[in-house]
Amino acid sequence: MKLHIRNMVSKPCKMIVKDKLDHLSLSYNYISLGEVDMQEAPTKDQYRQLKIALSNYGFELIVDKKAILIELIKNTIIDMVHYIEEKPRVKNSNYLSEKIAHDYTYLANVFSQGTGNTIEHYIICQKIERAKELILYHELNLTEISYLLNYSSVAHLSRQFKQVTGLTASLFKSSSFACRTELENV
Repeated sequence: MKLHIRNMVSKPCKMIVKDKLDHLSLSYNYISLGEVDMQEAPTKDQYRQLKIALSNYGFELIVDKKAILIELIKNTIIDMVHYIEEKPRVKNSNYLSEKIAHDYTYLANVFSQGTGNTIEHYIICQKIERAKELILYHELNLTEISYLLNYSSVAHLSRQFKQVTGLTASLFKSSSFACRTELENV
């Protein structure tokens, strides 16, 4: 049985979920972003306790199939942008279709109906959040960041950065109010 969890977008989130499952003595095969593969279905009482425990950390158990698919799309994008070392050199649409095993047109329609945004807009926002993180770390220059995030050029990254944040990358880097948005709020 699989449990689907909204707002589980990072490794620390996975650690919190693991801790709550262990605390309730619930056995699982694996935990990934937004999903837990349970060895057996929790009882109604265990499910209720888990739901309460997770909600204290901003997580939500989801059961609606379209909501689960939207969360899967978001988590696949977050994983692709933030955690995979070697970024896929294929179109985002092909990558998502392959990873989620659905036609991209269907994924795009479900996502836009459920969120009010396009998948492409969500990808851009995630890439800009990743760029902000890398800029604040001061480890890479903008050329290296644009390559890492699969931008065709530094100009393309710069243009999208300004559109999303309202600041140029250099102004963002030097400003005292430079901060990131939590991934679940992008």
